Amino acid sequence: MLSGEATSPQGSGAGQTYFNLTVTNTSSAPCILDGYPGVSLVGNGNGTQQGAPADRDASLPSSGPITLAPAAKATARLQYSQAGNYQGCTVVQADGIRVYPPSATDALYIAHPLNACSETGIVLMHIGAFAAG
Repeated sequence: MLSGEATSPQGSGAGQTYFNLTVTNTSSAPCILDGYPGVSLVGNGNGTQQGAPADRDASLPSSGPITLAPAAKATARLQYSQAGNYQGCTVVQADGIRVYPPSATDALYIAHPLNACSETGIVLMHIGAFAAG
């Protein structure tokens, strides 16, 4: 079982903000992560996806499987673009971020309000693969 958090921005500029998306193994057994998480903004107080999911950032590929011991962490860099920067974007408030760990069908929810675009053709986020730490 994993828990997640989006930590303080790691930098910003030109309408871009970078977050560390961190997951922690909360179980008593090791787990393995390998690759990119699925990430989307969700809202309406019920987890409805808001706009397009994150695209994978090919410049931050997986370096292979990570074995997370109990209480160990893995981090992926999340690049977020300000919704208001896009013409044709209907800005809506997202309640948080839904994260599907690689090869998982159950998701984590991270409460982190951000603006989203209701249009699914506008991609606001890019996600790197998980790395240990």
